[in-house]
Amino acid sequence: MDLSTLDPIALIVSLIIAATPLVLAATGELVTEKSGVLNLGVEGMMVFGAITGFAAAVESGSPWLGFLASATGGAVLALIFGVMTQYLLSNQVATGLALTMFGLGLAALIGQPYAGVKPPPFPRLDLPLLGDIPVLGRLLFSFDAMVYLSILLVAAVWWFLARTRGGMVLRAVGENHDAAHSLGMKVVPIRLAAIAFGGACAGLGGAYLSLVRVPQWTEGMTAGAGWIALAIVVFASWKPWRVLLGAYLFGGVTILQLNTQALSLNPALPAGAGLIVVGLVWLGLALRAGRPAGLALAALGLGAAALAFGLAAPRFQIGSAWLSMAPYLVTILVLVVMSRDRARAALNAPASLGRVFHAAG
Repeated sequence: MDLSTLDPIALIVSLIIAATPLVLAATGELVTEKSGVLNLGVEGMMVFGAITGFAAAVESGSPWLGFLASATGGAVLALIFGVMTQYLLSNQVATGLALTMFGLGLAALIGQPYAGVKPPPFPRLDLPLLGDIPVLGRLLFSFDAMVYLSILLVAAVWWFLARTRGGMVLRAVGENHDAAHSLGMKVVPIRLAAIAFGGACAGLGGAYLSLVRVPQWTEGMTAGAGWIALAIVVFASWKPWRVLLGAYLFGGVTILQLNTQALSLNPALPAGAGLIVVGLVWLGLALRAGRPAGLALAALGLGAAALAFGLAAPRFQIGSAWLSMAPYLVTILVLVVMSRDRARAALNAPASLGRVFHAAG
């Protein structure tokens, strides 16, 4: 175990890059769910966006056209879901699951000629003066444009939902579609627009994987990222800025497990440190909101115990397969913890989420 090779700045940069597809997909799904629609097809839209963006970038030689194609492909796939659930009134859960399977199969079919093909490189922003600032230059100005666009997207969605009339209408449709319809709001077109936006964002997230983060096309390369994005929306309590925080948390788990394997670290060290950080943030939020802090304190205690074990037995190792499960185990843990407080979840979730809308007359 040689910690001298671990670069904290590079670790944070890797974390932000790993989280960017989750930020894009989860932000789009948040807007969809704010309109009262539950689309479980995020995984299918992401992988379809990954291959459409990859194919368009390879054929055109422009990664920007690839991202445009991925957003279009994700939106088209999402609109299939939208037509089936909003006009044909199919079950949203079943249709979303079918969309995921359809997207995975269609992407595998389209992607066969592109296996092993290298896409055109996506340029990083070159900011000579800002990028040369010690520490801050690498932390803030060493990313590609899509990282900054993902953060701007979160800010734009927050502003739209909180500060504009269109955002108020969207939230009204999500809270009570019958009341919104009685006031003259066009519920179905509004929901279709939100569904298409969510699909476009998921497609962009998939294209970021195949064009920037990897970059290559591999069948099933999203590897559950769409499901994690769905969990992030719940974790964030349907609030845009918390989506950003949640995506970086899950991205951090992914990067930590990869570095743990590369450096032969005792996995209890990063796990304990992560639990302590999460526990402190959770404790602060609980105290601020006047809620019980028992779970936050439990996370702090568990993190301290794991950290102590990691320091006492630094050479302890577990199989790489177990470490690879870490992001998904954290996803399940977060959903279990969030579901414990059903009153809070019901308060934050759009009241009409997942309910079928049928205009009477």
